[in-house]
Amino acid sequence: MRQGSIDQSRHTEKALEDNRRGTERVPAQFSLMYSGMSDGRMLIGSGVVSNVSKSGIGILGNHLVKRGMDLSLFIDLPGLEEPICIAETRVSWVAGRRFGVEMIAPKLDVQNELRFYVWNHLYRQKGKKS
Repeated sequence: MRQGSIDQSRHTEKALEDNRRGTERVPAQFSLMYSGMSDGRMLIGSGVVSNVSKSGIGILGNHLVKRGMDLSLFIDLPGLEEPICIAETRVSWVAGRRFGVEMIAPKLDVQNELRFYVWNHLYRQKGKKS
C-alpha cells in the first residue's frame, strides 16, 4: 500500500471518529468560561461555544485541555442575567484549542434551558431564512 493511501485512510477514519454522534450539531456562538484540574493545578479558561448537540458542546478555548479531563462550564446566553452552569462535562476530543465536551448527567433544567435557547434563537431563525 502506498503512503498516500495510508494517509488518506487515516484521515477518513479520523473524520468518522470526529463525527460519531447520532444527533445534529447546531452552530452557536456564546461566550463561556470553563474550569477543571490539569496536572494537579486548577485550570480556568474562557472561549466561545461553536456548536451544540443533544449530548455535547463544541468549544474554542484560550487554554489547552486534554481528552478525558472533567470540566465545569459557565455559558453566557444573551438575554439571561446569570450564566448557566453545566457542572459536569468531560473532554471527548481535542484539536489544538478546539475541543468537544460531553455533558455528564446534566441537570434536566440546565440541559432544557440550553436546548430551548438554541432551538428558539438559532435553529428557528435558520428555518425562517429559507
